[in-house]
Amino acid sequence: MRLWLVLALLAPSLARAEPHPIPIYLAPAEANDLALARSAFDSWQRAAGDALRFVPAPEKSALLRLYWVGHGRAGGFGEMKPIEVNGRSGAAVFVNTEMELLGPEISGRARTDRLYRDSIVYLTCVHEIGHGLGVEHTAEYADIMYSFQYGGDIPAYFARYRQRLQSRADIARTDAFSDGDLAQLRTLHFR
Repeated sequence: MRLWLVLALLAPSLARAEPHPIPIYLAPAEANDLALARSAFDSWQRAAGDALRFVPAPEKSALLRLYWVGHGRAGGFGEMKPIEVNGRSGAAVFVNTEMELLGPEISGRARTDRLYRDSIVYLTCVHEIGHGLGVEHTAEYADIMYSFQYGGDIPAYFARYRQRLQSRADIARTDAFSDGDLAQLRTLHFR
């Protein structure tokens, strides 16, 4: 069962041809990380066939909020926490930007390869936003919604996306979804 679903209250309007707006808030961060988060939101919007649209909103009224963590916060790439916004279900997602907290193999590679570091931040944004939309973890290593609790080569998980990039600009046009991710998204009635 899904922890929550922002669009559950909005399902009747999804039958319309126009995209459904979801108010979002991005916490301040360095420009590069903000661009990665925006690209992650754009990626979900494209995957949903433009059935939804993310619109900027003040923090207090946003149903989906993205915050940055790091500097002294141990462990984890990111997380999602359900929130309530004016009586409606919403989500706060947290993305770790501090590579030193992710272990020596990842932090070492991220120090020498900025695109690897950006791939981690971008993919974490995509994954956590997915949870914010109600998409669940999977056990399939190919999925963006794969849970690291199942094991696998975590540095290689990020490296396979990084290998698809020639430049920073490629992130904005290189989606990370598998067929399994898209199938799960379709069950949320976005397409």
